[in-house]
Amino acid sequence: MYKIYINDSPLIICDTEKVSFVRNEDRKQLIVRYTTKKKSLLNYIDMMEKGDEYDEVIIHATDYDQLKEDLLSLYKVIPAAGGLVLNEDSEIMFIFRRGFWDLPKGKIELSEKKKKAAIREVEEETGLRDMSITCKLGKSNHSYRNKSGKRILKVSHWYLMSTYKQETVPQTEEDIVKAEWMSLQQFYSEERPVYSNILEILDLYQMKLSMDENFEPYF
Repeated sequence: MYKIYINDSPLIICDTEKVSFVRNEDRKQLIVRYTTKKKSLLNYIDMMEKGDEYDEVIIHATDYDQLKEDLLSLYKVIPAAGGLVLNEDSEIMFIFRRGFWDLPKGKIELSEKKKKAAIREVEEETGLRDMSITCKLGKSNHSYRNKSGKRILKVSHWYLMSTYKQETVPQTEEDIVKAEWMSLQQFYSEERPVYSNILEILDLYQMKLSMDENFEPYF
């Protein structure tokens, strides 16, 4: 299964035999079989970019590998890396950029290792220092159009990081106006604009905490 967020809604592709695992009667889903024509994929992508008629779109095929290859060929793929950073008080470093709460991340430079890029991007966007990586949390995919109208797929690799509580310096040249420490309880205590793929990364963190009683992310 592969998931891309388009206009903050998931486009999911999967093997036909696994459709039952993603079917959800509580969500408004569009479930279709791939016709093997790329134009049909473009039609669904265009529909999702222009509106939010469905909670999610699921496209399946008996040849899943070909479906994934065809889908990815429609995008310019840009690898990125970022971090869910914790301090000694179990607070998470959140940033506020362009009207949404987010986690710090950015593009991986040519020949740069993913972990190094993740730490560099967090440092640049928040001003934090002395971070260490505890483990990899997961990966998220979201699409957008650049200034020339080309479709971009940003593939973000997420790492759990630790550091001590310290002052922040938001990277204003990247439109970051806030970089704040918040506990999950504080973050969820009120309605906040946040991207769905970021909520999934927060869920992965909470899942790791619940599954590993000895998990200790701090120095």
